[in-house]
Amino acid sequence: MPPVRIAIVGAGPVGMVCALALRHRGVPVTVFEKELSPVADQRAASLHPPTLEMLDDLGVAQRILPLGLVSTKYRFHDRVRGVVVAEFDLDRMRGEFRYPFVLQYEQYKLTATIAAQSVKSRNFEVRFGHCLTGLRQDGEGVDLKIASPNGAERLRATYVIGCDGGRSTVRRLAAIPFVGFTYPERFIKIATSFDFGTVNADLVLRNYFSDPYEWCNLFKVRGENATGLWRAILPLSPGEDDASALLPERIEARLQTFFPKAGPYPAAYANVYGVSQRVAGTFRKGRLLLAGDAAHVNNPIGGMGMNGGIHDAVNLAAKLADVIHGADDSLLDLYDRQRRHAAAEYIQAQTIANKRLMEERDPAVRERNFAELRRIADDPEESRRYMRRAALVDSLQTANAVT
Repeated sequence: MPPVRIAIVGAGPVGMVCALALRHRGVPVTVFEKELSPVADQRAASLHPPTLEMLDDLGVAQRILPLGLVSTKYRFHDRVRGVVVAEFDLDRMRGEFRYPFVLQYEQYKLTATIAAQSVKSRNFEVRFGHCLTGLRQDGEGVDLKIASPNGAERLRATYVIGCDGGRSTVRRLAAIPFVGFTYPERFIKIATSFDFGTVNADLVLRNYFSDPYEWCNLFKVRGENATGLWRAILPLSPGEDDASALLPERIEARLQTFFPKAGPYPAAYANVYGVSQRVAGTFRKGRLLLAGDAAHVNNPIGGMGMNGGIHDAVNLAAKLADVIHGADDSLLDLYDRQRRHAAAEYIQAQTIANKRLMEERDPAVRERNFAELRRIADDPEESRRYMRRAALVDSLQTANAVT
């Protein structure tokens, strides 16, 4: 079998965007995904303005815009008193952002959209049911061992990109450390078709509720039908185990406590998961490269994980394509420096700060935090500065300036 030019492990949004970006630059790529088919996993769903610009450059944005929910505003709420603390409106960034809004579009849909393009290109292949089991690199390439539906396969790639999530096989086989910590509490995500807007007129499509004991991210996605789904992300109570949290009566009680209403909630799905803040010790080890959750993970407050991963993918694809076309491979070290800087100095710092804001228990500190949010939101230039940072624009500009 002829060698695979670039091998990407993981067909999530980061792996698929990376593959598409490489194909756009004339580099053949094959994506290996251990699942037998695309998985409708209910994870990330918010695409920030600079991410939409990147997807536009790849011919994807205009295809997905009619399929998602356009969210110009996001609000911070004080759950204790039931009031809106501050609102930020991305429409104020019109003229600076090509897309002055966030698109609520589930990551599995983005993956499927890009995968559909792969069938039209000889240089872009996605192999489902193919699981990486081993690799060995030398000065000329990487040998991969793949478990496939047809049995064990051995393949040769010029470079391998690990986009295979927080438990990355590529990162493990490369013996790259994953430095950071795991939060003691676990998170629960609950989706319901009930329209929360009928019980709270203060809601927009993206909402952050601060509470000393049970903060909540509440946002809306289109789901699979016209009614849409509201997703709530909350922390488990101390000592609450996964099985208890997932009991129908506990899910109902949690939603009723949050928004009391007559009759039960129609719960579409619920899952419990652990959350960490970690960054890989390096994003490059020879011909092995990491991007997305394989390179860095963070809490979901602010919707920065998938977006930061897509920014990794676009940065890496540009540099790797140049290397394939003859540039010095030190460009890949620059990728490592730039995107590790973005992960450590921006995504990690901002998501940790976001969680602290949401869960602050000291009443005096809470009031100071709220007063500062109001001040920023009410000042036109301060609010624009805040929205640039929250949308990862500052992260991109600062990281791209690293040499």
